[in-house]
Amino acid sequence: MGRNLIVEELNQEPMEEQKLEIVERKGLGHPDTICDLIFDKISVELDREYKRRFGQILHYNVDKSLLVAGEVETKFGGGEVKKPMLLVFGDRATSKVEDVEIPVGDLAIKAAKNWFSEHMRFVYPDKHINYQVEFKAGSASLTSIFRRKGKTFNANDTSAAVGYAPLSRLERLVLDLEKYINSKRFKKTFPESGEDVKVMGVRKNDEVHLTVGIAFVDRFVMNEEDYFRKKSEVLADIERYVKERGDFKKVRIDLNTLDTSGHGEEGVYLTVLGTSADGADSGQVGRGNRSNGVIPLNRPMGSEAAAGKNPVSHVGKIYNLLTHSIAQRIYEEIPGVVEVYVWLVSQIGKPIDQPTIGITRVITKPGTSIGEIRNEILEKMNLALEHIDDFCDALAEGKIEVC
Repeated sequence: MGRNLIVEELNQEPMEEQKLEIVERKGLGHPDTICDLIFDKISVELDREYKRRFGQILHYNVDKSLLVAGEVETKFGGGEVKKPMLLVFGDRATSKVEDVEIPVGDLAIKAAKNWFSEHMRFVYPDKHINYQVEFKAGSASLTSIFRRKGKTFNANDTSAAVGYAPLSRLERLVLDLEKYINSKRFKKTFPESGEDVKVMGVRKNDEVHLTVGIAFVDRFVMNEEDYFRKKSEVLADIERYVKERGDFKKVRIDLNTLDTSGHGEEGVYLTVLGTSADGADSGQVGRGNRSNGVIPLNRPMGSEAAAGKNPVSHVGKIYNLLTHSIAQRIYEEIPGVVEVYVWLVSQIGKPIDQPTIGITRVITKPGTSIGEIRNEILEKMNLALEHIDDFCDALAEGKIEVC
């Protein structure tokens, strides 16, 4: 059956040639990113458990969650946790098949604890977090999708997603800078830097302004003077990193701009555990980075969260990631492409390899017409949809990052 696929020329300036660009990234220890990463880890563990027990993935969507901030008393030299954080697990998961019980709640809590142990140096998952499981059974109509045999499942939602390629220089800088700050090398040099990092980048022509937020861990900061000294050292290293990259003519960087001297602990960005979730900010799935790792405010974006959704029927996950994958392949493998955007739209109940419509819009290089490359683009789109089952397998195994 033929697919409803369209290829068009996009008559706009490529992102690199636009005068203004805004890009954000919420880092590893940001409350929203914590939720995204934990709930996608739960998704992978559910996939593994369902396959082990029943030979296939069953119905679930664990993309509704809340990380409720705790209460702490920050103090130079080391504060204390007054009230632990609360991680609420919500939405739907198959917990029983005939007489077989699946301990989805225990599995989710174990996955969350393992994630905290692996990624947050100062969060002890048995001490600093309480857990509340609110998984319920799915509706009959949605769970029935998983009893219908075939190469691919039917979509369990009517939804749309968009992806693009390539990342702009600013998108790459914002993404890489956060990962650098959360690298093992950086943490070894600056143990006072917490995992809760946020980078906001604004580009005007070829000049960039970066605003960076880093939660400092209070046990490594002896007093206000020590905080500002350490902050200046961290900032100098970030400036060195950005300068050595040489992405832009001019880059200005501000760090922890709420800081005010003379106010002690209240005037500086301190945490006890390295994340603002310990006593300030709560988090949710889907409020953070898009599926390519950044929040690109100049680009078209969908509203679906990829994290936590099942990888075989929920197009909110599959199409979110597949559109970026298709766009990247078109950009890398077809000469004459400057920038490419891919949209996929699903209809509930229809096979996921048969979108209602798929649209690719391309900015071409001078001398390349859309007519010359249209068939190649259609071939890439069709090929990706033909092998969507392999893509879903990769998602189920956790081989593709979701934020």
